This record gives sequence, structure tokens and C-alpha cells, in this order.
Amino acid sequence: MQIQTPATGTTIATTGTPALRTTSPTGAARTHREAPPAHTVIEPSVLYFGTPVALLSTENEDGTFNLAPVSSAWALGHTVVLGLGAEGHTGHNLRTRPGLVINLPGPGLWQAVERLAPLTGCERVPEAKREMFRFEADKFRAAGLTPVDSGTVRPPRVAECPLQLEARTVRIRPDDGGDFLIVEARVLRVHADPGIVVPGTDHVDPGAWSPLLYNFRHYFGLGPELGRSFRSRTPAPARNPQDGPGTGRTGPAPA
Repeated sequence: MQIQTPATGTTIATTGTPALRTTSPTGAARTHREAPPAHTVIEPSVLYFGTPVALLSTENEDGTFNLAPVSSAWALGHTVVLGLGAEGHTGHNLRTRPGLVINLPGPGLWQAVERLAPLTGCERVPEAKREMFRFEADKFRAAGLTPVDSGTVRPPRVAECPLQLEARTVRIRPDDGGDFLIVEARVLRVHADPGIVVPGTDHVDPGAWSPLLYNFRHYFGLGPELGRSFRSRTPAPARNPQDGPGTGRTGPAPA
């Protein structure tokens, strides 16, 4: 689409949205584009807009171990910030036993994650959870997952998860409403499946690693790579560039 200005005869080329010409308070001409159609105002019950799933292993009071899925986790450098329910067993454990492992599953493990979802490690199930949750002492067994020893903390890693972050809690505080805990955990050691590492480096190959994503209470993996950040330092891996994410070995599907 082209618009010719009456004063100067200048032609302005536009694509798609029509352009509008106005004058600023100083007399200078300005070109605006019409706003796109208005968005719809909604009130969703949750805001899980697509975040990675993590399985947190923590230590119980009796020396056994708990395993719990979370969908609120993000990293700042080597600090991972976690969002937990204030009454959950994981938060209870971390208050007095700060070691944990942040295990990151691939898409093939979504069923194991879902088997964990209705379970709690709290023998006395909180009243708010009783309708939908039940107590389970051995969550690794219940999910069909394998515990393996960690090197710097007591809780075990999940063998089937391609990325495992041994960490220690450095701060816990409640959110403003008191319904959640905000946990800061310092990562001490990272274990990675060789199939998702660029050979000879410490870089995770983004084309081989596909995290399990929680998207408005549905599970997804990644689609094809769209591009890379200007800050990326990951060397080009020796693989077919047409391979999609998750083509590296990301752990077996759950039994």
C-alpha cells in the first residue's frame, strides 16, 4: 500500500497496517500505524505460560528422600529461584536441610512427572490438599524413577533426567500473600547427559536438549530452533542442522 502526502508529494510505502500522518506540537510530520485489534481481557485461573518442569529431591526428617515436581523455576547465573507452596513438604524439608537436587526432565518423562503430581511426602496431608493429593513415602518408586548418589549434597539425583543440578538453599522467604515460598538455591555441581553436551566443552547443546515445559497445565517439548542470542557462546555442534531439539539422548521414556 502507498500513501502520497499532499504537501510534499512524498510517497510512503506501507505493508499491512495503514499509516496515519499527523503533526507534532512543533510542526514536524509524524507517521503512525493503526493499532492492532484489541486484546480480550481474561482472568485465567493459573499463569503457567510455559515454564520448565523440575523434579526437586530433598531430605526428609528420617533420612529418607522426597521427590516433587515444580513448574516455577528460573536461573540467575548459578542461583536458581524456586516457587513452592507454603504448606508443601519440599519447603518444610529445605527449612532445616538445605541440600537439594534440581533435576530437569526431558519430554519423554512427562508421564513420570504426572505420576508424581498427586503425591505428597507429608504423612499428614494438609487440609487444602486432601481432596486431590495422597501420601506416598517412596516417590522414586511410585514414579518409576531411579535415585543415584550426589557428590555435594545428601539428596539423590534422578538418573533419567538429562540435567541434574546439585544445590544448596541460601534463602527462603514467603511471598506477600503468604501462600508460597520463594527459595534461592546456589548450584554447586551440574551433571549432564553426554548426549546433550557439545563434545570437548562445558556447553549444553541447545539443539540436543529439549526441556519438558508446563504450558497452562499441559506438557510440551520444544519445537525447531528459531535463532540464537547475540550473547551465545555455544560452539556449533557436529550434528545435522536440520535435526530438531531433543535429538540427543535425553533419558529413556518412563516404564
